[in-house]
Amino acid sequence: MKISLITTVFNEEKTIDRFLTSIFQQSKLPDEVLIVDGGSKDGTVKSIKDKLASSKYKGKFHISIKEGNRSVGRNEAIMHATGDIIACSDAGNILDKKWIERITEPFRNKNIDVVAGYYEGLAKNIFQKCLIPYALVMPDKVDSNTFLPATRSIAFTKAIWEKTGGFDERLSHNEDYAFARKLKDVGARIIFAKDAIVYWIPRNTFKEAFIMFFRFAYGDAEAEIYRPKVVFLFSRYVLGTALIIFFFIIHSHLILNSIYFIFILYILWSILKNYRYVNHWKAFYLLPLLQFTADFAVILGTITGLLNGI
Repeated sequence: MKISLITTVFNEEKTIDRFLTSIFQQSKLPDEVLIVDGGSKDGTVKSIKDKLASSKYKGKFHISIKEGNRSVGRNEAIMHATGDIIACSDAGNILDKKWIERITEPFRNKNIDVVAGYYEGLAKNIFQKCLIPYALVMPDKVDSNTFLPATRSIAFTKAIWEKTGGFDERLSHNEDYAFARKLKDVGARIIFAKDAIVYWIPRNTFKEAFIMFFRFAYGDAEAEIYRPKVVFLFSRYVLGTALIIFFFIIHSHLILNSIYFIFILYILWSILKNYRYVNHWKAFYLLPLLQFTADFAVILGTITGLLNGI
């Protein structure tokens, strides 16, 4: 079983060192590492070469430059990979020391096509701690029977990648979710490895969080993926807007009080559903603010993605 670790990079000069360090410190090293740079304008490529030069890694290490989105980069890396098992993560992450060992162990069973690893948020402050449950699937909400792999933490056979036709190069965002759906469509045998962990570094500001949520939603619309949560989100705001318009038409105190009541309930709901993951007094205002940030980013991202498709 030969293992090829692949990733794509773009302007990752500030984060690439910690990612590469986590690769070189693995309990089981990959046979080869393939990195595709999408045309970075900073010192990403130089940083990679400097890190490699100072490491003791003895496997094959290949860096190439191919302008394009992450789908283009991943397909490029996999095409040149010589391993029969492809392990994939994103450059902004940090791999647990036993990640490769644990995410490739299930392939000893020749019937397995895909191993979906897990991921955890690595928070340095309360803002990041509050953001994590909005961006990741929390441990108590994981269903191993329905959990879909994400490119933060995944391994698959090169054969199943070929069977799916690879990552859709038309998609710039959420391409891994589209790839996971293709895996399901071709009948890939997927197993969940909860202990194959990759650590995700959360965003630091509301602006960065807004951009992240916007891209998620835009990517879904771009790929014609319509999640029930997004449908319910639009329904909530359509009904809320209708109530406000109705109030201005008939000036009913009952409707106004209903609007206030619903607004307060929504804020309380945003706190109660995620407070247990934070357990800090600042969560009482950060969680509602992040809820509204995510709501408006998803609405705008979805509409923009749909209009772009049209």
